[in-house]
Amino acid sequence: MLAFLAALFVLPPVQAAPVVLHGAHVLVPEANAWREGDVRLVAGKIESVARAGQVGEGEALDLGGLYLVPGLIDLHTHLLLHPYDETKWDEQVLKESLELRTIRAVVQARATLEAGFTTVRELGTEGAGFADVALRDAIARELVSGPRIFTATRAIVATGCYGPAGFDPRWEMPKGAQEADGVDGVRVAVRQQVAAGADWIKFYADYRRAAGAPATPTFSLEEMTALVAEATSAGKPVAAHATTDEGARRATLAGVKTIEHGTEISEATLKLMQARGVVLVPTLAASEAVARYAGWDGAEPAPEHVRAGLATLKKAHELGVPIANGSDAGVFRHGDNARELELLAAALGSPALALRAATLDAARVLSRDDLGRIAVGCAADLVALEADPLADIHALRRVVLVVRDGRVVFDKRPKR
Repeated sequence: MLAFLAALFVLPPVQAAPVVLHGAHVLVPEANAWREGDVRLVAGKIESVARAGQVGEGEALDLGGLYLVPGLIDLHTHLLLHPYDETKWDEQVLKESLELRTIRAVVQARATLEAGFTTVRELGTEGAGFADVALRDAIARELVSGPRIFTATRAIVATGCYGPAGFDPRWEMPKGAQEADGVDGVRVAVRQQVAAGADWIKFYADYRRAAGAPATPTFSLEEMTALVAEATSAGKPVAAHATTDEGARRATLAGVKTIEHGTEISEATLKLMQARGVVLVPTLAASEAVARYAGWDGAEPAPEHVRAGLATLKKAHELGVPIANGSDAGVFRHGDNARELELLAAALGSPALALRAATLDAARVLSRDDLGRIAVGCAADLVALEADPLADIHALRRVVLVVRDGRVVFDKRPKR
């Protein structure tokens, strides 16, 4: 009876009035051309896309002369980190409080959204526990403003194969990820992360084992296979950090969905990735940032690891390996996520391919056909730009309007 009486006094949620985005050049779903027309948004979805005057009524937003693209997707971010030239990674993990890091992440989430990135895959809190889950939920509940977040919580690493490292072995130092070993151990780690709210599972297929040492594979194929099997049983896809060829090969055989970085992958392993539909997320912007922090001025020749990453990307594209956008923002400034797309466009010789990597192709990685397209039934995540990004990818930095789930969250159109 009490529940019945309470229900009588529960008001239905207030639905925002329909909105019509008028006068923009609208990106077609294939992300390679423009069409002219209006877009009508209803209840957080795209209700219609048609010629001017044919989409129905609603509050009109004049976007005359602007270029309308789907909300951009970054598949590799670290909102709990800030640029390494501000504070070194070890110091962030060991010295900055969880509270400070979480508050900063709220600010950085807002900067990411205002840069036009309405969805991110957050690939590891780097010592900040499960704060990404809290941030995801706070944004979903509209307590703070930011992109839609897919979480990976702590990431999983083999014992002794992550940082902070290099301390007197008598002391147990906090780690930037969750250590696990053996088939049973990695299964337990996956279960713990899923229970804590992980949307994805991330593990490190390789890493350096001592300061200054080269990266080597860490988990065995058996461990990786068990990890992926446990995640799959829980309905969670898996991303693997892999810079070495053998690390990427094992991860591909184990059944991961994405390989992150992939700096030194051989042609044979790239062919294996292509055959199994494994997606490469190259994180070129992070490699560039790390090189610049070390003193590179951007002139040719680029440092070896920068050249290696570009060579892998080009070979992957040539072989038909799926490629999707992920910047590793956090290594560099959040809000500069478009730098990855500028580098992708230059490497692939096509702004359209770069834009597709951050829209349609990235949405497919997330298994979300309602993202990454301006089409009927899709989420009303939209970005209006001052200039044409198919002509010049740098136009992605000229954001005028951002809509997320049908709500205007950033608007710097001239007031009339």
